[in-house]
Amino acid sequence: MTPRITSVGIGALLLAIAMTGCSASAPEATTPSPEAPQPSASAPADPVTTPTPLATPAKPTCETMISDGTVSALTEVGWTAEEEEEFVIGDVTMSEGLLCFWADYSVASDHGQLYGWSPITLDDATRAQSSLLAQGWTREDGPDGIYITEDPQFSMGTDDAGYGMTYLFGDGWVKFADTREGLILIDWAG
Repeated sequence: MTPRITSVGIGALLLAIAMTGCSASAPEATTPSPEAPQPSASAPADPVTTPTPLATPAKPTCETMISDGTVSALTEVGWTAEEEEEFVIGDVTMSEGLLCFWADYSVASDHGQLYGWSPITLDDATRAQSSLLAQGWTREDGPDGIYITEDPQFSMGTDDAGYGMTYLFGDGWVKFADTREGLILIDWAG
């Protein structure tokens, strides 16, 4: 008796679903009212709008790669950015990437901040990480990706947690800053 009740219940459910689909009202055909102007044969038809394809992001600049607040803070103290000639990670050149050095170029100093971003293939990321690790850098896996950080004993400067220059390898991109903490200032998504 149970199988019959189950099949009757399923049949009733399927019938209810089918009837719900039938009861949905179809769009009503509308006829223009006599007062509405009718398009004439000589009037041009409304242009067909073509959906705009999603814009591919432009290449980052030193001013767009980092947050607006960071740019404001750096420029307020008289710093400007210069693009470095090459963005190289280990033995891999990031030809589509950007590496910027922010500093006060009106005085002779080596004090400044580095920020970099580039798209990267999985093969290049693997090669770059292997090259850095072979040079004594350290690896840490994090929720955002893979961090590769220089040995702090050779660092020119470190953040509050003791990290110096650090790369963050994500899915198809890599970020770079002169400290791990500095990575949060890079907001280019690419």
